[in-house]
Amino acid sequence: MRFSRWLADRWVVGVALLVLGYLLLPIAVVAALSFNRPSSRLSYDFHEFTLDNWRNPCATADMCDAVVRSVQIGFLATVVSTLLGTLMAFALVRHRFRGRSGINVLIFLPMATPELVLGTSLLALFVAGGVPLGFWTVVVAHVMFCVSFVVVTVKARLAGMDRRLEEAAMDLYANEWQTFRRITLPLVLPGIVAAALLAFSLSFDDFIITNFNSGTTVTFPMYVWGAAQRGIPPQVNVIGTAMFGIALLLVLASGLRGRRARRAALAAPVPVGRAGGRS
Repeated sequence: MRFSRWLADRWVVGVALLVLGYLLLPIAVVAALSFNRPSSRLSYDFHEFTLDNWRNPCATADMCDAVVRSVQIGFLATVVSTLLGTLMAFALVRHRFRGRSGINVLIFLPMATPELVLGTSLLALFVAGGVPLGFWTVVVAHVMFCVSFVVVTVKARLAGMDRRLEEAAMDLYANEWQTFRRITLPLVLPGIVAAALLAFSLSFDDFIITNFNSGTTVTFPMYVWGAAQRGIPPQVNVIGTAMFGIALLLVLASGLRGRRARRAALAAPVPVGRAGGRS
């Protein structure tokens, strides 16, 4: 009976851990293969442990050029899409205007549209407009589909925020800019950071839309796709493991910073201002 009760209380946690392990299993395999010296270029078995892949991640210059290009495209697409998506999220959540419901529906279209349709449509648009395919067409394409994810993420953060905190700040004689800088922005910032990380990962990982609109520009996913025909170098696993590690560190740092900020806010004394005497 004790075991049955213990199992009934913890089976949900056990299932969650199994699902989490299933999701992280491919990442663990990639991390393990980053320390592997394969027996041949077309073999993916764990043949021999080595640190040479990490000592020399740029064994091929073409791969590192593709990685740098993907990072540049991802950075530009993240900055532009995060800025536009955050402004759109504030407009959709905080304001009422004609066509608001229709815009909410249109926001989901790039997320629901298959990437094949989106890539071919953008290609037809660029060709009809006489725009040469290359670096900047890829940036424009990535901004277009990343904006939707940013809007949805920031909207969720804004919808769960308590507006009474802003009203309390204004009751204490804070103007609109002070309220936004000291109250609204710190509360929304975790959602904005999460949206930016999501946008960068989507841009860095995209292949289908990039393949249609890249011209002669080669990004990291396109390099991996081309190298698969003649053997993927083991340094590709190093790049994948490093990107996952950096993203994990950023998420952990953001969560730790938010926890420290909440503890500091709870431990700080409540200031008594001019409004403190009103009751």
